[in-house]
Amino acid sequence: MGINLQKGQRISLKKEAPKLEQLMCGLGWDVAKKKGGFLSGLFTTDFDLDASVLCLNQDGKIKSNSEIVFFGNLRHYSDAINHMGDNLTGAGDGDDEQILVKLPLIPQNIHKLVFVVNIYNALERSQDFSQVENAFVRLVNLSNNQEIARYTLSGNGYQGKTGMIMAEIARVGDDWEMMAKGEGFQVKSLGDVMKLYS
Repeated sequence: MGINLQKGQRISLKKEAPKLEQLMCGLGWDVAKKKGGFLSGLFTTDFDLDASVLCLNQDGKIKSNSEIVFFGNLRHYSDAINHMGDNLTGAGDGDDEQILVKLPLIPQNIHKLVFVVNIYNALERSQDFSQVENAFVRLVNLSNNQEIARYTLSGNGYQGKTGMIMAEIARVGDDWEMMAKGEGFQVKSLGDVMKLYS
């Protein structure tokens, strides 16, 4: 069983999973059940949450569009990061989207991986993270399929937030550290997320 992280907590991957080379970042969520009468269920719409990875340099910036892995660019040019595909509804148990990371292949100029989830067409659909439940991010060691750590969003305060920085993995010397973030913001698209780091 992995470590259940609290917001702002960080762990050393080298300490928690010695010799870690390949990991899977799983992200999942559920759509909150609408409260109300028997007709409320007739007006529910699917939530299309998109997981992305932003690859930042030592200045915390995105150098180019090729440093973003998302549903429109499933593979990083280094082959270090591979997105396993888009889940359009969030239906089902477990991970809704998975991203594979090969730590030794990450180019030296990349110092931080930022795992972001944003709601597709959120403003048009009047959707935000206050309508999402059980959103989580977890890291799994692919050599033994053991979960290293998990962070689950908790509490309120996500009204109007259409994007979420779930976690970061940062290079620290010869180690990598994971930090639970849970920071929400309002964006229309992934392009707006990129502007935060440009």
